[in-house]
Amino acid sequence: MKNINQFLAAAAVAALFVTGCTLPSQDWPQWRGANRDGKSSAFAAPDTWPTNLTQQWKIQVGKGDASPALVGANLYVFARQETNEVLFCLDAATGKAKWQSAYPANYVVTGPPSRHPGPRSSPVVAGGKVCTLGVGGILSCFNAATGAVLWRKQSTNDYLGIPYQTDTSMSPIVADGLCVAQVGKATNGAVIAFDLGSGKPKWKWAGDGPANSSPMTMTVAGKKQLVIVTAKFLVGLDPADGKLLWQVPFATNLMGNNLTPIIAGDTVIFAGPAKGMSAVKIEAQGGSWAATPLWSATNLATHFTTPVLKDGLLYSFSERLFCADAQNGAILWDKAVNLGQYASLVDAGKVMLALGTKGELLVFEPGKTYTPLARYTVGDSDTWTHPVVAGNRIYIKDSQTVGLWIVNQRPAGGG
Repeated sequence: MKNINQFLAAAAVAALFVTGCTLPSQDWPQWRGANRDGKSSAFAAPDTWPTNLTQQWKIQVGKGDASPALVGANLYVFARQETNEVLFCLDAATGKAKWQSAYPANYVVTGPPSRHPGPRSSPVVAGGKVCTLGVGGILSCFNAATGAVLWRKQSTNDYLGIPYQTDTSMSPIVADGLCVAQVGKATNGAVIAFDLGSGKPKWKWAGDGPANSSPMTMTVAGKKQLVIVTAKFLVGLDPADGKLLWQVPFATNLMGNNLTPIIAGDTVIFAGPAKGMSAVKIEAQGGSWAATPLWSATNLATHFTTPVLKDGLLYSFSERLFCADAQNGAILWDKAVNLGQYASLVDAGKVMLALGTKGELLVFEPGKTYTPLARYTVGDSDTWTHPVVAGNRIYIKDSQTVGLWIVNQRPAGGG
């Protein structure tokens, strides 16, 4: 426990080395933002929240729960139209299409998940390229400016012997010039890294099946590591060669765990349905690595929502919105707010945003007490995506459409 304050302090300044450079503050180039941590560093919160938000534009793009990516003047949206998966490049200001690229995606989601037939994985934009992972496991790399397909992986051979058809929900990551994705089935899966430029496979770690969790990177004692939840473990891999550095037993439900590990300095916080939330410290021990337990709280179980860490507090949602102390997992408050089955959270500086599956956006103050500020309807149908937040703009993708909402400034006390 004596090291817990160190990781909380480091969280305020730690930057995630995703593309090897500092990303523009207005960009949201991948799952959960510039650093995959659910933070928007340049959101312009109004002095007084308006009665309504202004919808600038909205267009039909197709089915899917993949969150958009914003880089410069371009908004990249990944969706399904009939039997095709389609990547759109839209003008972020107007919603007009600059280009779109479609390919056959014959994989059909069956059973209860069939109400989510489209892609769930967010695009990642890096090095002038866009990588997408379709719901059936098709991994594609496009030229970000033109939409030209640079390479594509869609067979067992492409994945070095790993079957690729699955209802995947993990969002790939780009690290050190590699596109890394987790593919396969619960009993036969792998984390595979491909060269971003050529698509050539660089390494494969086949120690466990996937868990629909998106990878993160962290650096401890000068060593970069890839952190990901698998079907049975939380693992740390060497991004240079895929070798296992450490692992923690953490059996999850394949279709019920879409949570991303939280990185805070040398600490990893992770959670899952019926598993609660835990924290471990990653440290070098001689010539190897170890994950030392810091705390575990079984009452902090979350089904889909990845918690957000802000100023030593963890915010999450699991039927109820709650806030916990990151030093020990103790719940500080929880509130019944009608947001549906899932809510994606954003640390927007002065405020926290929570987007629920009912298409409603909740605004509340961060802190040890719950203070709601505003609530808006921003989706016309089920909304399982993460909002893209930049400046006074909030981009929302619901089950069929994507649109831009503007937060108009109002003076304090203004009518």
